[in-house]
Amino acid sequence: MTEQDDLRPDLTDVLDAVLDGVIVLSPIGEVTWLNEEACQILETSLAAGLGQPLDQLMGPNSPFPALVAGVQQTGRPIVDDEVPLQRPFGPIRVVAVSISPLTVGRGARPAGAVMVLRDRTAFADLQDEAAQRDRLVSYGQIAAGIAHEVKNPLGGIRGAAELLERKVKDTQGQKSAQLIVREVDRISGLVDELMVFARGEALDRARVNLHRLLDEVVELLEAEPLAQNIQFKRVYDPSIPKILADPNRLKQVFLNLAQNAIQAMEENGGTLTLTTGMALENRLKSESGQPHPTVIICFEDEGPGISPAIQHQLSTPFFTTKANGTGLGLAVSRHWISRHGGLLRIDASHESGGRVRVKLPLASAGKASRGGTEPLGRGDGG
Repeated sequence: MTEQDDLRPDLTDVLDAVLDGVIVLSPIGEVTWLNEEACQILETSLAAGLGQPLDQLMGPNSPFPALVAGVQQTGRPIVDDEVPLQRPFGPIRVVAVSISPLTVGRGARPAGAVMVLRDRTAFADLQDEAAQRDRLVSYGQIAAGIAHEVKNPLGGIRGAAELLERKVKDTQGQKSAQLIVREVDRISGLVDELMVFARGEALDRARVNLHRLLDEVVELLEAEPLAQNIQFKRVYDPSIPKILADPNRLKQVFLNLAQNAIQAMEENGGTLTLTTGMALENRLKSESGQPHPTVIICFEDEGPGISPAIQHQLSTPFFTTKANGTGLGLAVSRHWISRHGGLLRIDASHESGGRVRVKLPLASAGKASRGGTEPLGRGDGG
Protein backbone atom coordinates (compact mmCIF):
# COMPACT_ATOMS: atom_id res chain seq x y z
CA MET A 1 0.00 0.00 0.00
CA THR A 2 1.37 3.39 -1.01
CA GLU A 3 1.34 6.60 1.04
CA GLN A 4 -1.29 7.92 -1.37
CA ASP A 5 -3.52 4.93 -0.56
CA ASP A 6 -3.19 5.68 3.18
CA LEU A 7 -4.46 9.24 2.60
CA ARG A 8 -7.42 8.13 0.47
CA PRO A 9 -10.64 8.60 2.52
CA ASP A 10 -13.03 5.69 2.87
CA LEU A 11 -16.76 5.99 2.15
CA THR A 12 -17.57 6.71 5.81
CA ASP A 13 -15.26 9.73 5.82
CA VAL A 14 -16.81 10.99 2.60
CA LEU A 15 -20.38 10.66 3.88
CA ASP A 16 -19.56 12.34 7.18
CA ALA A 17 -18.01 15.26 5.29
CA VAL A 18 -21.28 15.86 3.43
CA LEU A 19 -23.16 18.83 4.90
CA ASP A 20 -26.56 17.21 4.26
CA GLY A 21 -27.95 14.25 6.16
CA VAL A 22 -27.52 10.97 4.25
CA ILE A 23 -29.47 7.82 5.16
CA VAL A 24 -29.00 4.51 3.33
CA LEU A 25 -31.96 2.11 3.54
CA SER A 26 -32.30 -1.60 2.83
CA PRO A 27 -35.06 -2.95 0.52
CA ILE A 28 -37.25 -3.55 3.60
CA GLY A 29 -36.74 -0.02 4.91
CA GLU A 30 -34.13 -0.63 7.60
CA VAL A 31 -31.31 1.86 8.12
CA THR A 32 -27.99 0.44 6.93
CA TRP A 33 -26.05 3.69 7.26
CA LEU A 34 -26.46 7.33 8.26
CA ASN A 35 -23.87 10.07 8.40
CA GLU A 36 -23.12 12.55 11.19
CA GLU A 37 -25.39 15.28 9.81
CA ALA A 38 -28.31 12.84 9.63
CA CYS A 39 -27.69 11.95 13.28
CA GLN A 40 -27.78 15.67 14.15
CA ILE A 41 -31.03 16.29 12.26
CA LEU A 42 -32.74 13.20 13.70
CA GLU A 43 -31.31 13.73 17.21
CA THR A 44 -29.93 10.21 17.35
CA SER A 45 -26.60 8.38 17.19
CA LEU A 46 -25.10 6.02 14.64
CA ALA A 47 -25.34 3.11 17.06
CA ALA A 48 -28.99 3.83 17.86
CA GLY A 49 -29.97 4.37 14.23
CA LEU A 50 -28.34 1.38 12.52
CA GLY A 51 -30.75 -1.48 11.87
CA GLN A 52 -33.83 0.51 12.86
CA PRO A 53 -36.89 0.47 10.61
CA LEU A 54 -37.37 3.91 9.11
CA ASP A 55 -40.81 4.39 10.68
CA GLN A 56 -39.32 3.89 14.15
CA LEU A 57 -36.38 6.19 13.47
CA MET A 58 -38.54 9.02 12.10
CA GLY A 59 -41.32 8.72 14.67
CA PRO A 60 -45.03 7.88 14.52
CA ASN A 61 -47.18 9.33 11.71
CA SER A 62 -44.05 10.33 9.79
CA PRO A 63 -44.55 10.76 6.01
CA PHE A 64 -41.01 9.55 5.21
CA PRO A 65 -41.67 5.76 5.04
CA ALA A 66 -44.49 6.30 2.53
CA LEU A 67 -42.27 8.57 0.43
CA VAL A 68 -39.51 5.94 0.36
CA ALA A 69 -42.00 3.19 -0.52
CA GLY A 70 -43.33 5.28 -3.40
CA VAL A 71 -39.83 5.81 -4.79
CA GLN A 72 -39.03 2.10 -4.55
CA GLN A 73 -42.28 1.14 -6.30
CA THR A 74 -42.08 3.64 -9.14
CA GLY A 75 -38.32 3.97 -9.49
CA ARG A 76 -38.76 7.74 -9.77
CA PRO A 77 -36.71 9.88 -7.37
CA ILE A 78 -38.00 12.71 -5.20
CA VAL A 79 -35.98 15.93 -5.28
CA ASP A 80 -36.06 18.66 -2.60
CA ASP A 81 -39.56 17.95 -1.32
CA GLU A 82 -40.13 20.02 1.85
CA VAL A 83 -41.50 17.86 4.66
CA PRO A 84 -42.11 18.63 8.37
CA LEU A 85 -40.02 16.51 10.73
CA GLN A 86 -41.40 16.00 14.23
CA ARG A 87 -38.91 14.83 16.83
CA PRO A 88 -39.79 13.52 20.33
CA PHE A 89 -38.49 16.73 21.91
CA GLY A 90 -38.12 20.22 20.55
CA PRO A 91 -39.89 22.13 17.81
CA ILE A 92 -40.88 20.80 14.39
CA ARG A 93 -38.10 21.02 11.81
CA VAL A 94 -38.58 21.70 8.12
CA VAL A 95 -36.39 19.48 5.94
CA ALA A 96 -35.92 19.26 2.18
CA VAL A 97 -35.82 15.56 1.34
CA SER A 98 -34.44 13.90 -1.79
CA ILE A 99 -34.89 10.13 -2.21
CA SER A 100 -33.34 7.96 -4.93
CA PRO A 101 -33.74 4.23 -5.53
CA LEU A 102 -30.55 2.28 -4.89
CA THR A 103 -29.60 -0.44 -7.36
CA VAL A 104 -26.61 -2.80 -7.66
CA GLY A 105 -25.09 -4.84 -10.44
CA ARG A 106 -25.54 -4.72 -14.18
CA GLY A 107 -29.13 -5.79 -13.86
CA ALA A 108 -29.86 -2.80 -11.67
CA ARG A 109 -31.21 -5.05 -8.95
CA PRO A 110 -33.15 -3.01 -6.33
CA ALA A 111 -31.09 -2.67 -3.17
CA GLY A 112 -33.02 -0.10 -1.15
CA ALA A 113 -32.92 3.68 -1.26
CA VAL A 114 -30.76 6.66 -0.40
CA MET A 115 -32.40 9.57 1.40
CA VAL A 116 -30.77 13.01 1.67
CA LEU A 117 -32.07 15.50 4.26
CA ARG A 118 -31.32 19.21 4.28
CA ASP A 119 -32.44 21.16 7.34
CA ARG A 120 -34.31 24.21 6.06
CA THR A 121 -35.79 25.25 9.40
CA ALA A 122 -33.71 28.43 9.58
CA PHE A 123 -34.78 29.44 6.06
CA ALA A 124 -38.43 28.70 6.84
CA ASP A 125 -38.17 30.71 10.06
CA LEU A 126 -36.73 33.66 8.16
CA GLN A 127 -39.60 33.49 5.68
CA ASP A 128 -42.10 33.38 8.56
CA GLU A 129 -40.35 36.30 10.24
CA ALA A 130 -40.43 38.40 7.05
CA ALA A 131 -44.08 37.55 6.43
CA GLN A 132 -44.93 38.40 10.04
CA ARG A 133 -43.16 41.77 9.75
CA ASP A 134 -45.06 42.53 6.55
CA ARG A 135 -48.35 41.68 8.24
CA LEU A 136 -47.57 43.88 11.24
CA VAL A 137 -46.68 46.78 8.94
CA SER A 138 -50.04 46.31 7.21
CA TYR A 139 -51.86 46.28 10.54
CA GLY A 140 -50.00 49.44 11.51
CA GLN A 141 -50.97 51.19 8.29
CA ILE A 142 -54.59 50.23 8.85
CA ALA A 143 -54.42 51.45 12.44
CA ALA A 144 -52.88 54.75 11.37
CA GLY A 145 -55.61 55.19 8.80
CA ILE A 146 -58.50 54.61 11.19
CA ALA A 147 -57.01 56.12 14.36
CA HIS A 148 -58.06 59.67 13.50
CA GLU A 149 -61.52 58.60 12.35
CA VAL A 150 -62.08 56.46 15.45
CA LYS A 151 -60.43 58.40 18.27
CA ASN A 152 -62.08 61.75 17.61
CA PRO A 153 -65.63 60.33 17.86
CA LEU A 154 -64.55 58.25 20.86
CA GLY A 155 -63.46 61.42 22.63
CA GLY A 156 -66.86 62.95 21.98
CA ILE A 157 -68.67 59.83 23.19
CA ARG A 158 -66.57 59.75 26.35
CA GLY A 159 -67.26 63.40 27.10
CA ALA A 160 -70.98 62.93 26.56
CA ALA A 161 -71.00 59.87 28.83
CA GLU A 162 -69.21 61.77 31.61
CA LEU A 163 -71.71 64.62 31.28
CA LEU A 164 -74.57 62.13 31.35
CA GLU A 165 -73.17 60.54 34.53
CA ARG A 166 -73.17 63.91 36.28
CA LYS A 167 -76.68 64.84 35.14
CA VAL A 168 -78.64 61.64 35.69
CA LYS A 169 -80.01 61.06 39.16
CA ASP A 170 -80.79 57.35 39.16
CA THR A 171 -78.11 54.77 40.01
CA GLN A 172 -78.76 52.61 36.93
CA GLY A 173 -78.23 55.57 34.61
CA GLN A 174 -74.94 56.44 36.29
CA LYS A 175 -73.76 52.82 35.99
CA SER A 176 -74.62 52.82 32.28
CA ALA A 177 -72.66 56.03 31.75
CA GLN A 178 -69.67 54.58 33.61
CA LEU A 179 -69.86 51.46 31.43
CA ILE A 180 -69.73 53.63 28.31
CA VAL A 181 -66.63 55.42 29.62
CA ARG A 182 -64.88 52.12 30.40
CA GLU A 183 -65.63 50.66 26.98
CA VAL A 184 -64.52 53.83 25.21
CA ASP A 185 -61.23 53.68 27.14
CA ARG A 186 -60.83 50.00 26.22
CA ILE A 187 -61.35 50.65 22.51
CA SER A 188 -59.05 53.67 22.63
CA GLY A 189 -56.40 51.51 24.30
CA LEU A 190 -56.68 48.90 21.54
CA VAL A 191 -56.17 51.58 18.88
CA ASP A 192 -53.11 52.86 20.79
CA GLU A 193 -51.67 49.34 20.92
CA LEU A 194 -52.18 48.87 17.19
CA MET A 195 -50.47 52.19 16.55
CA VAL A 196 -47.27 50.62 17.92
CA PHE A 197 -46.87 48.93 14.52
CA ALA A 198 -47.27 52.21 12.62
CA ARG A 199 -45.41 54.82 14.63
CA GLY A 200 -41.91 53.36 14.40
CA GLU A 201 -40.99 54.78 17.79
CA ALA A 202 -37.26 55.06 18.48
CA LEU A 203 -35.83 52.74 21.10
CA ASP A 204 -34.50 54.46 24.22
CA ARG A 205 -31.38 52.31 24.49
CA ALA A 206 -29.28 51.98 27.61
CA ARG A 207 -26.92 49.44 29.16
CA VAL A 208 -29.26 46.71 30.34
CA ASN A 209 -28.63 44.02 32.92
CA LEU A 210 -30.98 41.31 31.66
CA HIS A 211 -30.88 39.36 34.91
CA ARG A 212 -31.89 42.37 36.97
CA LEU A 213 -34.68 43.08 34.49
CA LEU A 214 -35.95 39.50 34.81
CA ASP A 215 -35.73 39.72 38.60
CA GLU A 216 -37.89 42.86 38.53
CA VAL A 217 -40.46 41.01 36.42
CA VAL A 218 -40.53 38.12 38.91
CA GLU A 219 -40.96 40.54 41.84
CA LEU A 220 -43.93 42.15 40.11
CA LEU A 221 -45.57 38.81 39.35
CA GLU A 222 -45.01 37.30 42.78
CA ALA A 223 -47.31 39.99 44.19
CA GLU A 224 -50.18 39.05 41.86
CA PRO A 225 -52.95 36.73 43.15
CA LEU A 226 -52.76 34.72 39.91
CA ALA A 227 -49.20 33.65 40.80
CA GLN A 228 -49.98 32.26 44.26
CA ASN A 229 -49.57 28.64 43.09
CA ILE A 230 -46.58 29.40 40.87
CA GLN A 231 -42.94 28.71 41.71
CA PHE A 232 -40.28 30.78 39.97
CA LYS A 233 -37.01 29.13 39.01
CA ARG A 234 -34.16 31.23 37.63
CA VAL A 235 -31.27 29.59 35.78
CA TYR A 236 -28.97 32.43 34.75
CA ASP A 237 -25.71 32.31 32.81
CA PRO A 238 -23.39 34.66 34.76
CA SER A 239 -21.14 35.19 31.73
CA ILE A 240 -23.77 37.19 29.83
CA PRO A 241 -22.69 40.84 29.43
CA LYS A 242 -24.90 43.88 29.62
CA ILE A 243 -26.44 44.75 26.27
CA LEU A 244 -27.57 47.95 24.62
CA ALA A 245 -31.37 47.82 24.60
CA ASP A 246 -34.52 49.64 25.63
CA PRO A 247 -35.14 48.39 29.19
CA ASN A 248 -38.78 49.50 29.30
CA ARG A 249 -39.66 47.72 26.06
CA LEU A 250 -37.81 44.55 27.07
CA LYS A 251 -39.51 44.61 30.46
CA GLN A 252 -42.87 44.94 28.71
CA VAL A 253 -42.03 41.89 26.57
CA PHE A 254 -40.72 39.77 29.46
CA LEU A 255 -43.73 40.65 31.62
CA ASN A 256 -46.13 39.65 28.86
CA LEU A 257 -44.38 36.32 28.21
CA ALA A 258 -44.22 35.49 31.92
CA GLN A 259 -47.89 36.39 32.43
CA ASN A 260 -48.86 34.14 29.52
CA ALA A 261 -46.91 31.27 31.10
CA ILE A 262 -48.57 31.83 34.48
CA GLN A 263 -52.03 31.92 32.92
CA ALA A 264 -51.26 28.60 31.20
CA MET A 265 -50.69 27.08 34.68
CA GLU A 266 -53.61 28.86 36.36
CA GLU A 267 -55.64 25.70 36.93
CA ASN A 268 -53.03 23.41 38.51
CA GLY A 269 -50.09 25.68 39.33
CA GLY A 270 -46.52 24.75 38.51
CA THR A 271 -43.05 26.17 37.94
CA LEU A 272 -42.08 28.99 35.61
CA THR A 273 -38.43 28.58 34.66
CA LEU A 274 -36.51 31.58 33.34
CA THR A 275 -33.24 30.58 31.69
CA THR A 276 -30.54 32.70 30.07
CA GLY A 277 -27.66 31.52 27.94
CA MET A 278 -25.27 32.37 25.13
CA ALA A 279 -25.12 30.91 21.62
CA LEU A 280 -24.03 31.61 18.06
CA GLU A 281 -27.19 32.29 16.07
CA ASN A 282 -27.03 31.64 12.33
CA ARG A 283 -30.21 33.62 11.72
CA LEU A 284 -28.78 36.79 13.30
CA LYS A 285 -25.90 37.68 10.99
CA SER A 286 -23.20 40.20 11.74
CA GLU A 287 -22.07 42.77 9.17
CA SER A 288 -19.37 40.33 8.03
CA GLY A 289 -22.02 37.66 7.43
CA GLN A 290 -20.87 35.51 10.35
CA PRO A 291 -23.24 34.08 13.00
CA HIS A 292 -23.90 36.58 15.77
CA PRO A 293 -23.08 36.03 19.44
CA THR A 294 -26.58 35.87 20.88
CA VAL A 295 -28.21 35.91 24.28
CA ILE A 296 -31.19 33.58 24.69
CA ILE A 297 -33.91 34.19 27.29
CA CYS A 298 -36.22 31.21 27.71
CA PHE A 299 -39.63 31.09 29.45
CA GLU A 300 -40.77 27.52 30.21
CA ASP A 301 -44.02 26.63 31.95
CA GLU A 302 -45.66 23.39 33.08
CA GLY A 303 -49.01 24.08 31.47
CA PRO A 304 -50.74 22.05 28.73
CA GLY A 305 -48.33 23.24 26.04
CA ILE A 306 -49.00 24.88 22.70
CA SER A 307 -50.84 23.12 19.89
CA PRO A 308 -48.94 23.08 16.57
CA ALA A 309 -52.25 23.95 14.90
CA ILE A 310 -52.27 27.44 16.44
CA GLN A 311 -48.52 28.04 16.82
CA HIS A 312 -48.21 30.36 13.82
CA GLN A 313 -51.38 32.27 14.68
CA LEU A 314 -50.32 33.28 18.18
CA SER A 315 -48.47 36.41 17.03
CA THR A 316 -51.33 37.56 14.80
CA PRO A 317 -53.05 40.67 16.19
CA PHE A 318 -56.46 39.91 17.76
CA PHE A 319 -55.93 36.13 17.71
CA THR A 320 -56.32 34.86 21.26
CA THR A 321 -57.15 31.64 23.11
CA LYS A 322 -58.12 33.55 26.27
CA ALA A 323 -61.70 34.45 27.14
CA ASN A 324 -60.77 38.02 28.07
CA GLY A 325 -57.66 38.47 25.91
CA THR A 326 -57.17 41.15 23.25
CA GLY A 327 -54.80 39.09 21.12
CA LEU A 328 -52.23 41.88 20.94
CA GLY A 329 -49.71 40.92 23.64
CA LEU A 330 -47.58 38.49 21.61
CA ALA A 331 -47.83 40.57 18.44
CA VAL A 332 -46.55 43.64 20.28
CA SER A 333 -43.83 41.58 22.00
CA ARG A 334 -42.61 40.17 18.69
CA HIS A 335 -42.61 43.69 17.25
CA TRP A 336 -40.34 45.06 20.00
CA ILE A 337 -37.96 42.09 19.84
CA SER A 338 -37.74 42.52 16.06
CA ARG A 339 -36.98 46.23 16.59
CA HIS A 340 -34.03 45.11 18.74
CA GLY A 341 -32.78 42.93 15.86
CA GLY A 342 -33.82 39.75 17.65
CA LEU A 343 -36.20 36.82 17.24
CA LEU A 344 -39.11 35.53 19.31
CA ARG A 345 -39.75 31.80 18.96
CA ILE A 346 -42.81 29.89 20.22
CA ASP A 347 -42.15 26.15 20.48
CA ALA A 348 -45.27 24.15 19.67
CA SER A 349 -43.85 20.88 20.97
CA HIS A 350 -41.98 20.73 24.25
CA GLU A 351 -41.58 17.87 26.71
CA SER A 352 -43.38 19.51 29.64
CA GLY A 353 -45.53 22.51 28.78
CA GLY A 354 -45.00 25.64 26.75
CA ARG A 355 -41.73 27.32 25.85
CA VAL A 356 -40.99 30.73 24.36
CA ARG A 357 -37.45 31.81 23.48
CA VAL A 358 -36.24 35.36 22.94
CA LYS A 359 -32.97 35.75 21.02
CA LEU A 360 -31.16 39.09 21.15
CA PRO A 361 -27.92 39.91 19.31
CA LEU A 362 -24.92 41.01 21.35
CA ALA A 363 -23.55 43.16 18.52
CA SER A 364 -23.98 46.33 20.52
CA ALA A 365 -22.70 45.00 23.82
CA GLY A 366 -19.23 46.43 23.29
CA LYS A 367 -20.63 49.86 22.41
CA ALA A 368 -22.93 49.74 25.39
CA SER A 369 -20.10 49.19 27.82
CA ARG A 370 -17.21 51.57 27.29
CA GLY A 371 -15.17 49.62 29.76
CA GLY A 372 -15.79 46.30 28.04
CA THR A 373 -18.53 43.68 28.26
CA GLU A 374 -18.22 42.68 31.88
CA PRO A 375 -20.34 39.68 32.89
CA LEU A 376 -23.58 40.33 34.74
CA GLY A 377 -23.41 37.80 37.50
CA ARG A 378 -26.52 37.31 39.57
CA GLY A 379 -26.82 40.67 41.26
CA ASP A 380 -24.85 43.04 39.07
CA GLY A 381 -26.19 46.57 39.03
CA GLY A 382 -27.93 48.14 36.08
